Amino acid sequence: MTRPSAKEIKATVETAGVPVEAEVAERIANSIGPAFEGFAAISGTLPFDLEPASFSLAQTLGARK
Repeated sequence: MTRPSAKEIKATVETAGVPVEAEVAERIANSIGPAFEGFAAISGTLPFDLEPASFSLAQTLGARK
C-alpha cells in the first residue's frame, strides 16, 4: 500500500464513473495520503482497503442532497 498520486486517484475515480478535475484529485491525494502513510506499517493486515474512488463518490453523493 503506497500513497496514491493525484494521477492515480483521477484514474481510479473516473473509472468509478465520477468525473474529477486534476485540482480535486490533488486535494484528495493530499488529504488521504497521511492515512496511507500511517497504515503502511500494518498494510495487508487490515480487513478493509483505502480506496480513493469511494471518497470522491461519497462527497459527490453528499453534495446532491
